Amino acid sequence: MPRKPRIEIDGFYHIVNRGVEQRVVFKDKEDYEYFEELMCFYAQSHNITIHNYCLMPNHYHLLIEVKGETLSKYMRQLNMNYAIYFNKKYKRSGHLWQGRFKSWFVADEAYLYTLILYIENNPVKAGMVNAPEAYPYSSANYLLAHTTPECLKNSWVAQNFQNESKEAIREFLHAQPDPDQLAEMKKAASLVEAPNSNKKPNEKKLKAILQKAKDKKERNTLIVQCYEQGYSQHMIAKVLEISQPAVNGIIRRGR
Repeated sequence: MPRKPRIEIDGFYHIVNRGVEQRVVFKDKEDYEYFEELMCFYAQSHNITIHNYCLMPNHYHLLIEVKGETLSKYMRQLNMNYAIYFNKKYKRSGHLWQGRFKSWFVADEAYLYTLILYIENNPVKAGMVNAPEAYPYSSANYLLAHTTPECLKNSWVAQNFQNESKEAIREFLHAQPDPDQLAEMKKAASLVEAPNSNKKPNEKKLKAILQKAKDKKERNTLIVQCYEQGYSQHMIAKVLEISQPAVNGIIRRGR
């Protein structure tokens, strides 16, 4: 039976692909760099924006933005051409990847925010490095270089931090993702807004606290205090009806 075609709509996608039988697909520096070269080259020809990525020895994560029905074509060319290179170099044959790539549509900003931190911190969680930027084969490493490469100039981080210092980007990438959002992300079969029913009492209390602010300065002070009391950036942003990156910036400057 032929495979059903993927339904593709414009927006952000989290892409994951693994080596067949969880085998290593990147063996040396040349392999990582060749995959990055293919990733950026085909992104340009398929109108894909690369926001974040992390290449681990036996799998990879991509956060990309798609315009038009180009996702499957892009991934096919990327995976196929890398497999040809890898098989030729290591004198092997057969499938390199564990089936088709997995993709999830990112439906809300809270998930996007959590996903960026999750992808960049993969090598840290694996015990390979102590900080995201220390891993050479991820976007964090390049975003914190002196010059952002062409491939990442339109990324979410580059655009949202374009008027801030590299230290601000570093602090953002070192932030801990919201645990509830992270739990939803890990178990989700499709990325939709995480249920919020169990947070209503806390959300109501948070709203009452923030409504006490007489001006913007006092509001910002309360935001920092609420965050330190355990309220998530996502919930604070939702109550105030501002973006989560804005809340993150207020907390960074206030602390």
